[in-house]
Amino acid sequence: MSGASASAAGRPRPAPAVRQAGLWNIANVLTMLRLLLVPAFVLLMMHDGGASPAWRSFAWAAFAIAMITDVFDGHLARTYNLVTDFGKIADPIADKAIMGAALVCLSVLGDLPWWVTGVILFRELGITLMRFWVIKHGVIPASRGGKIKTLTQGIAVGMYVLVLSGPLATFRWWVMAVAVVLTVATGLDYVRQAVVLHRAGLARERAARGDGGDGR
Repeated sequence: MSGASASAAGRPRPAPAVRQAGLWNIANVLTMLRLLLVPAFVLLMMHDGGASPAWRSFAWAAFAIAMITDVFDGHLARTYNLVTDFGKIADPIADKAIMGAALVCLSVLGDLPWWVTGVILFRELGITLMRFWVIKHGVIPASRGGKIKTLTQGIAVGMYVLVLSGPLATFRWWVMAVAVVLTVATGLDYVRQAVVLHRAGLARERAARGDGGDGR
């Protein structure tokens, strides 16, 4: 008995199987909710030609819930190992969809210049495509500046969704101005990181090919 136990104890134990997160987990449910809030937000925002303060308050509530779930679903996925292929694809789509819908609605209603919407959407789409461009060489992590940019954008757009006047209307213009500056600045920084990462990846590939040639 003791010999068998010692023998068993001496053998390495197989690593426990890692349980794959299922599709229906809390992180993915929050992402799906955010996707469903996009058409709901548009309907609320454009109701009565976008002139009703009450309906725009409802639209603001939908926008705020979407932005809050954006914070929590990613945190839950990382903390509780709920990362899935669906989440990797749907989460960034949901992020861009709610922000893009809000910006386009505001520009259609004449509350926000189209160039502001164009700058923000061009940056967001461009950085997303750039991440895919360099993904084989590595991942560009979200920077602190990028997180501050996202928060500032959310606050600025949320203030524009509401019907404000007086000092608050002036203040939201300055918040949006800061958001645009951060959008451009962080976008340029991500471009710099992508170029550096791409060049480093190409250098590693050339070095690997050179090592292989020397070994023959």
